Amino acid sequence: MKIPHQWRAWTGAVMLCVGLGADPAPAKKTPAAPAGDKPAAAAKLQPLNKQETVLLDVANKRLVLKGRVCLKKGALELLCCLKQTKEHEAILSVDTKAYVVHAGLLALGAEQGTPVQFDPAFKPPTGQQIDIFVNWTDPKGKAHRVPAQELIRYVTYRFYSEKLEKLPPDVKITERLDEMRFDTKNKELLWYGPMTDEAKKRYLAMTQDKAFRKCIESFYARTQPRQMDAHWVFGGSGYYLDEQTKEKYYRAEDGDLICVANFGSATLDIASRSGNGAEELLFEAWTERLPDVDTAVTIELIPVFGKPKATESPKAEKPEGEKKAPAK
Repeated sequence: MKIPHQWRAWTGAVMLCVGLGADPAPAKKTPAAPAGDKPAAAAKLQPLNKQETVLLDVANKRLVLKGRVCLKKGALELLCCLKQTKEHEAILSVDTKAYVVHAGLLALGAEQGTPVQFDPAFKPPTGQQIDIFVNWTDPKGKAHRVPAQELIRYVTYRFYSEKLEKLPPDVKITERLDEMRFDTKNKELLWYGPMTDEAKKRYLAMTQDKAFRKCIESFYARTQPRQMDAHWVFGGSGYYLDEQTKEKYYRAEDGDLICVANFGSATLDIASRSGNGAEELLFEAWTERLPDVDTAVTIELIPVFGKPKATESPKAEKPEGEKKAPAK
């Protein structure tokens, strides 16, 4: 990937500041960790942009982003987008340019890999593994710090199907109560969304038909909320050339900062196959675990050096300026 001269010079300036201890902007002190958290190295946060939403923490080898919750319900293409770009398909947004985040990761020593490739064959994105933690303070004043994966689950609000030759005569489907349908033409039993314990017990009690009961057990197991288990890598996006101006542009500036669906333009992407079409999205917001929309959050990007392991860093930082039903 060829880097434009101006951008390369700016990245070099960031790295020089890290090496020499000079600050690109006045350093900010990290908020104190709550009692009971493991002490971390004393940290200074060096702002990398004028909005002071991207901050370098050299002592703890992390990049800190200041953002907000922008979505609590729905299918996802991203964990975090750039402000005023893709807030309808991301749970977090940050007011910054994507190249600033890219440069900050390079300054920490993170190794850039390659974005996802689809042609001639699928190749997952590569690069330094980046652990991501999200911090916020709830309305009661309690600080939270969780791995970003805990805020995302595999899509549950969709149709599930199981092959079934015929519906047992003693099974009565009450459309007003449940999301079950029987497709007589394709000989499939259909279910929509998570199956509750009550629904499972009710349908199992209707019949002893083995094939039907097997379908119910399968629906119940497949539709339970399951946390995202993929990790992010620093694929590094790329550049495209404007044919008219002959200028190069960083592709992630369209919004694709931290993705959960594979995009060649992503700065960070998950290191596994994840469709990006409307009918292919694997993940959705875990509504019940997310703070309210517009809640201020602190996002930690922590490169994993050497063998991946549990990452320690300052916990539950209190975001500044914080404001105060399951999906179906």
